[in-house]
Amino acid sequence: MSAFNLSDTKNNLLSGLTVSLAMVPEAIAFALVAHVHPLTGLYAAFMVALITSALGGRPGMISGATGALAVVMVALVVQYGVEYLFATVILMGILQMLFAVLKLGKFIRMVPHPVMLGFVNGLAIVIFLAQFGHFKTPGPEGQMQWLAGTPLYTMLGLVALTMFIIYLLPKLTRAIPASLAGILVVSALVAGLGIETKTVGDLGSIKGDLPAFHWPDVPLNLDTLRIILPYAVILAAIGLIESLLTLNLIDDMTDTRGRPNRECMAQGLANVVTGCFGGMGGCAMIGQSMINVNNGATGRLSGIATALFLLSFILFGSSWIEKIPLAALIGVMFVVAEKTFEWGSLRVLGKIPRSDAFIVVAVTVVTVLTDLAIAVFAGVVIAALVFAWEHAKHISAKTSIDADGWKIYELQGSLFFASTAEFLSLFSPQDDPQHVVAEFRNSRVMDHSALEAIDTLADRYQQLGKRLHLRHLSPDCLELLKKAKGMIEVNVMEDPHYHIAADELG
Repeated sequence: MSAFNLSDTKNNLLSGLTVSLAMVPEAIAFALVAHVHPLTGLYAAFMVALITSALGGRPGMISGATGALAVVMVALVVQYGVEYLFATVILMGILQMLFAVLKLGKFIRMVPHPVMLGFVNGLAIVIFLAQFGHFKTPGPEGQMQWLAGTPLYTMLGLVALTMFIIYLLPKLTRAIPASLAGILVVSALVAGLGIETKTVGDLGSIKGDLPAFHWPDVPLNLDTLRIILPYAVILAAIGLIESLLTLNLIDDMTDTRGRPNRECMAQGLANVVTGCFGGMGGCAMIGQSMINVNNGATGRLSGIATALFLLSFILFGSSWIEKIPLAALIGVMFVVAEKTFEWGSLRVLGKIPRSDAFIVVAVTVVTVLTDLAIAVFAGVVIAALVFAWEHAKHISAKTSIDADGWKIYELQGSLFFASTAEFLSLFSPQDDPQHVVAEFRNSRVMDHSALEAIDTLADRYQQLGKRLHLRHLSPDCLELLKKAKGMIEVNVMEDPHYHIAADELG
């Protein structure tokens, strides 16, 4: 058992080192996207990774500064300055903690599987496309232009070598994470041969001190709240959606179950703390999380190690880390993108219902073109509408005449907003006898639209001098009818199994 623990500890530590190396250029890049200092991104990566790894609900998941949040932050920073960003990040964290207190994290389980597939595929494409920004360099007039000639071929060759090592090494040994081996070998090759290529240092210096407490220098008044609240709400939503969907993905990959509400609380606490220490906030990072999980590091130690390695880079190892060729890290992220993409989803697109295939493609495209929050929201809405449409067609009725000459409509299916038109079309008030029974033994009244439909049907019979009776309403249907007292003018036929009496409608 002790040997197993030692091996597991080594695996988590080495994976943490690999992930931390991959986080450095992204944290710097996201900070530049948000128009803040690179250390603002690195401090956020350190603090968010440390707190969520230690206290979160999904061991092995890595959090830090992300591009999804950075693209929202840039407008705030440009218009109001970085101090308002820090205040917004604190409020963002408070909102996320409130979300956890209300125990709303469990609702992420309601995201349909096609939306999850689209989310994963979309983020894989986003991770892949994001790496191409490193293939650009400032031109003569300061504008970014694509690399060409020897610099381009050198970088492509180093990227290919890194990917080759990552794919080949696991077939030979698993003593060291393949991603870490790829980074170390390519870095040693570049240093030993004096190869000229872009390095982490070209993005900006990562040298700094320990993050110091810094309360945002903004007025504490309603005007400030009016400025930061809309951004905080958007950031909180994006952060939680990305984090909880990543949690779900890791759950599926590891056949374990995370704790969404605990993760929401940890994410919120991490953002409150990072906002108070000059960080830009963050959420789960699917790319770095995939590196970690693929390395077999699913314990808290891997995330804590990631954070501590990041801090050590800032304090002591900046001169070394800045020499790492970007090509090595790009190669790692290309592999991450390839392994994240659900290639099996392409094979089943023609075999699953067309509506599900459309949702997968739609969420993927919207994720790439806009952002994750909009894509997931759109996917859930499409899935809900498809569900409603399909179930709206499933309401039907069998008719018969009983011994008293009453016509019986035996309803099948759910009566709700999408099926009310079909429900009303099942009845023939003009041709029916004086007494008509709507038999709900195999049907359910689901919402207020259903009540309105029953009311409309009752009016039609009443105008013809006929009487509509409802029979076999389940307890929850009765509860809905109670809330509509005085609205529905029908008889509810007594049934001892359901304890319903006609006078309960008043």
